[in-house]
Amino acid sequence: MNVAVEGKNIDITAGESILCALRRAGTDFSNPAEKPVAAMIGGEVFNLNYTPKRECSIRLLRYGDDEGRRVYERTLQFVLIIAVRKLFPGARIVTRYSAGDGLYITVEKAGTGAPLNEADTDLLRSEMKRITAAAYPFVRRRLDVRDAIEFYTKDGQQDKAELLRCRRFSYFDVYSCPDYSDYMDYFYGEMAPSTDYVHVFELHTLPEAIVMLLPNKDDPAIPAKYENSPKLLAVFAESDRWGRLMHVANAVDLNRRVENGTIRELIRVNEALHEKTYARVADEIIARRAKAVMLAGPSSSGKTTSANRIATQLRADGLDPVMLSLDDYYIDRDRIPRDTNGEMDLEHINTLDIPRFNGDLALLLDGCEAEIPLFNFKTGKREKQGKVLKLHRDQPLIIEGIHALNPLMLGSCDPNSVFRIYVSALTTLNLDDHNRIRTTDLRLLRRLVRDYETRNASMEHTLGMWASVRRGEARWIFPYQENADRILNTTLHYEVAVLKRFVYPLLEAVPPDSVHYCAARSIVKFLNYFAEAEVDDEIPPTSILREFIGGNTFYK
Repeated sequence: MNVAVEGKNIDITAGESILCALRRAGTDFSNPAEKPVAAMIGGEVFNLNYTPKRECSIRLLRYGDDEGRRVYERTLQFVLIIAVRKLFPGARIVTRYSAGDGLYITVEKAGTGAPLNEADTDLLRSEMKRITAAAYPFVRRRLDVRDAIEFYTKDGQQDKAELLRCRRFSYFDVYSCPDYSDYMDYFYGEMAPSTDYVHVFELHTLPEAIVMLLPNKDDPAIPAKYENSPKLLAVFAESDRWGRLMHVANAVDLNRRVENGTIRELIRVNEALHEKTYARVADEIIARRAKAVMLAGPSSSGKTTSANRIATQLRADGLDPVMLSLDDYYIDRDRIPRDTNGEMDLEHINTLDIPRFNGDLALLLDGCEAEIPLFNFKTGKREKQGKVLKLHRDQPLIIEGIHALNPLMLGSCDPNSVFRIYVSALTTLNLDDHNRIRTTDLRLLRRLVRDYETRNASMEHTLGMWASVRRGEARWIFPYQENADRILNTTLHYEVAVLKRFVYPLLEAVPPDSVHYCAARSIVKFLNYFAEAEVDDEIPPTSILREFIGGNTFYK
């Protein structure tokens, strides 16, 4: 049988795996940047041990690919789990959230609940190095879901057992590493063939957790460095605490609230917590006597609604804030810089007229008039005449845009006169203890709903834009998040149950031959474990969620 591997024809004998065929064809497995970790066939990801059933075209996935990094992360996470289970029997392992180029993972020792200390982490690192050097193979097998529930119940992983009761299918695929451990786990996606594929990593010890660092994105031969982000981690910790207060730590907890009707109470409490946060931010702005508020964040983080809710709180304190969008400072579309693919790089900071903005901001903060430009998105050009604006003493300026925290935007203005806010949806809701919901996946889910509901954009259209959006965020937004005076977390612990019903059937309808099939299935996989909630009448008109599902009264 003949298959095409990235344009090169390879003969595969009956029963031969992709991995065996690649080795026979002389594929380079020594270079970490080029080493394949999985394969994509017809838009679906397969383990390299998969045996093709018919002639096909195969694309190899490497660490440089988004899905390749996910395969690496799952595999390394499995290695960490089996190592912890051997060294610290009975310990509870919870993958909490991302931390830079790694995962924030808590390990609570049996009996005491104590976290790992430096000596424990050193021991764990050595054991993981030994496991990866041994090149133990992983084995994938299919279980009846009832057998899987029984296994995890006996193992004390009630979170995973309960989640499987929500599963739509009667089977469950698991991975094991039988040469090292009899433990079985699954991370809702494919893994590498053996432990030696994930030998590049590092562990960093924090007071309450460890950070499992993945390879450097630019040089996968070395582990990424730990970058301390105390403000971001503090916000994640606060979200985690809110989840515990509302008894919603994972998908099962949320499903239970949907089924018994207490999701309405959850919505009220969650929205009240948001309102208290916006009120505190307004108090901080007033205490600072800030003349301007610069508010930035990645796509679908809820920037616009956050800016409006802060403005409302400032008005409740007797001020008269003025809103300003950086979108009006776009240069004409035909002047926008192109990326390496020759496409317009809409995320680049040079899409903005920075000198014009610097000048206008300086005038406004000095109490002078400035003519604010108006950008026409239909024509892709700036209008010939803008609007004249002058601020009075009780009128703080609220400036919203993805580049608002970039130091270039301040120009010569006094930084002490500005209050900086970073906004993002930093979810801590998990599927189970070992499977988190990625913050990027939650924002993508929001974006899919918004683009479909407000712009009639197809799932494939939005999925096709997402890679470019994320590249822009990594370059222009994330590096400045720790510059913020305040980080606002706009995640709502109930939102997945609401968002699901808007796009789930549309994502399921993305055909297997679509280049976006894999991305669509990734969202569908985690949505499969959530119950839908029809509680539109309970969601306030000023909720962050209204920015995506519609009905936000700020725009009326």
